[in-house]
Amino acid sequence: MIDHVRDLEAVREATERLLGAAATLDNAAVAAPSRLPGWSRGHVLAHIARNADALVNVFEGRPMYPDAATRDADIERDAPRPLAVQLADVRDSGDRFLAVAAVPADWTRVLTLRNGVTDVAARVPFRRLVEIELHHVDLGLDRALEDLPGEFTAREIDFLVERFSGHAEVPPLTLGTPDGRHWRTGRAEGTPLPVTGPAPELMGWLAGRRDGTALTTPAGAPPALPPL
Repeated sequence: MIDHVRDLEAVREATERLLGAAATLDNAAVAAPSRLPGWSRGHVLAHIARNADALVNVFEGRPMYPDAATRDADIERDAPRPLAVQLADVRDSGDRFLAVAAVPADWTRVLTLRNGVTDVAARVPFRRLVEIELHHVDLGLDRALEDLPGEFTAREIDFLVERFSGHAEVPPLTLGTPDGRHWRTGRAEGTPLPVTGPAPELMGWLAGRRDGTALTTPAGAPPALPPL
């Protein structure tokens, strides 16, 4: 069952962890490459801040972003800023998100996100948590996918499996972990390809953070997945 109150507290805690880790950087380190191809750490921090504002828009009934070009331009604009400005922006935008999310509302209502994706309001705090936790890892500082809580990893796999379920560009797949958990995703038709491995590796592959070489399949390597 979705517990948005618990997820909002997890967002608060994850934001503090990220800010604490990022505070150890200097301006040169902010400009250095992140783990995301083509993005500096400044790009990652700028995206985290602008995502918070975008989710405020969602909660208040506005489009998440005016358009893709504006989203990308805002990140490029904010990426070169000094560390102190980046940290203040991440904190202030995160506080704005938490304040709007704390307003009493109908948590069963359906909200429209980016690219026409819809979801119930109660799941939006977890979406924000995913942004913070995965992008903390992307900063390439003190955190790896294996350091994320097991409950978070399992929920994110559930979420990504749902995202790829029925996707025309994803072959039928069954996913499994050594402890016996299983998922089905991809196209409905056809014989599913089994993909097995530790939960952090599965999550990293589904989320575009790992290449899947640490996973096991009869084909030798799992298929490339389309971007989220």
